[in-house]
Amino acid sequence: MTIDSFSPEAYEQQLADKLNRLQQDFVEFSLPAIDVFRSPIKHYRMRAEFKMWHEGETVSYAMFKPGEYRKPYPIENFPVGSEQINHLMPLLLAAIQGTPVLRQRLFQVEFLTTLSGQALVTLVYHKKLKDDWREAATQLHQTLGIAIVGRSRGQKEVIDRDYVIETLQVNNKIFHYQQVEASFTQPNARVCEHMLAWAVNKSRHFGGDLVELYCGNGNFTLPLAQNFNRVLATEVATSSVNSALYNINLNQATNVAVARMSSEEFSQALNKVRAFYRLKDIDLDSYHFSTIFVDPPRAGMDPLTTDITQGFDNIIYISCNPDTLRENLQTITKTHDITDFAVFDQFPYTHHLECGAILRRK
Repeated sequence: MTIDSFSPEAYEQQLADKLNRLQQDFVEFSLPAIDVFRSPIKHYRMRAEFKMWHEGETVSYAMFKPGEYRKPYPIENFPVGSEQINHLMPLLLAAIQGTPVLRQRLFQVEFLTTLSGQALVTLVYHKKLKDDWREAATQLHQTLGIAIVGRSRGQKEVIDRDYVIETLQVNNKIFHYQQVEASFTQPNARVCEHMLAWAVNKSRHFGGDLVELYCGNGNFTLPLAQNFNRVLATEVATSSVNSALYNINLNQATNVAVARMSSEEFSQALNKVRAFYRLKDIDLDSYHFSTIFVDPPRAGMDPLTTDITQGFDNIIYISCNPDTLRENLQTITKTHDITDFAVFDQFPYTHHLECGAILRRK
């Protein structure tokens, strides 16, 4: 979203334009009827970051247009941000303005909020954080009732905790998620609930076991586990694996295992090319995989990972980039049919559109 692109009255037309563009780009696939999941038109972003602009002893939130990094646009309110972000912004700014040790050399503020009412603020500095900063940040934590993380080069100071617990409703079931500061989380929580429910509803009768690549903190893993006998989720980032394990325990999911490995390593393990110590407690031969779930980064799936998906009867593909999704589907549809397709307007007022596809072996 650009600084001046917020326009609630134009939302439906903007979404229609994105859908028309997608249908033109995907015309070669003869897509089934597309399920469309709209975003709230404001207060939908659960996280946000702002540069801090200093003029003398005064500081303000600011954004910049691309290529104009010396021309700040002061931000007094942020209607796309959650109501909690908008509530905290002036209170936090006043506290920073009135506390020199919090204000000096502060160059960025990051908000992480939840539907469950928890909030964490990260303050990023061009200075070493000392005891006087910790004392002031502790007072800020107590006054605003939020967790605080201070960051500087090679330094991370945590006041209270470095995570929040989000609560999402998927159909009629509640799931709880640890979301760690500086880790990826879905920014639009209401659209995320739609995404999770769509994936659960479309895979309800697949049966067997599920393997998931790029599982992150278990965002999709936990709701999908309802539909399968067992789930093996893989993730390469250690911090995400730790959050996934935390969330599995938090939600008492007894049929999910997590392995720290890349898609290439998983392929090697599945095809018995090599053994991995990280799988010493997981018997791959005991799984009966019917389905693979993938939610790759914007670059999409590389040829090896695309080839892996084609070895499963059912594929659930969530994509944050329709261009790379289209490229992957050109290969996958040689062996699978697209039975369901959805769009999730995760990022209103931008050209971005999240997509979901269900594919079944021909």
